[in-house]
Amino acid sequence: MFPGTLGGGVVGRALAAGKWSYDVTNIRDFAINHYGSVDDEQFGGGVGMVMRADVLGAALDSIKNPGKIIYFSPRGPTLNQQMVRGFAAATDDANGGTYTLLCGRYEGIDQRVIDVYNIMELSIGDYILSGGEIAAQVFIDSCVRVMDNVLGGGSDATANESFEIGGLEWPLYTRPSVWRGHSVPEVLLSGHHGNIERWRKQQSDDITLERRPDLIKENKK
Repeated sequence: MFPGTLGGGVVGRALAAGKWSYDVTNIRDFAINHYGSVDDEQFGGGVGMVMRADVLGAALDSIKNPGKIIYFSPRGPTLNQQMVRGFAAATDDANGGTYTLLCGRYEGIDQRVIDVYNIMELSIGDYILSGGEIAAQVFIDSCVRVMDNVLGGGSDATANESFEIGGLEWPLYTRPSVWRGHSVPEVLLSGHHGNIERWRKQQSDDITLERRPDLIKENKK
């Protein structure tokens, strides 16, 4: 599954250039039997299997420099752009910018692993995936793209994106100026930068109010 989508686009080019790197630890290498078992039934009963503490502990112990361990779980805070910026900038902290991303499967992982390794639980949204691998790729992609010298144009490349501007981005247009009878808003063709900026700000405010009013409330705090 890795690098998967991370091997393409700007994130893939950054990987090839050595601006970020990754290693994969296969949890099944630490299975308890020749069947490759890494899970077992829940204590107390219940539907769904749970990943074993001894298996996950052995896998984590095999990593020389795990840094901060993150487990993708619906119980964690929801990843947002501010958090992404923080993760991407944490190259000088005690972790050295290193993260171990624990990709769960089945019903989840033994709670004792979370407690013993002081693992941070993190969600990428209010829905359930069949495994944490896609969530890990979302995390990596979002963090790498805001690192220095990954996107062309420096910090300006992300400055006007949704969430970076305190709301949702305004509508975007390019050539042709008329397509299937629909024209680009005249203000964008005027060359008047002040009017363009005011139009974009108003569009952003209107769209944010309509679709994500919670962002406006957060910005006012």
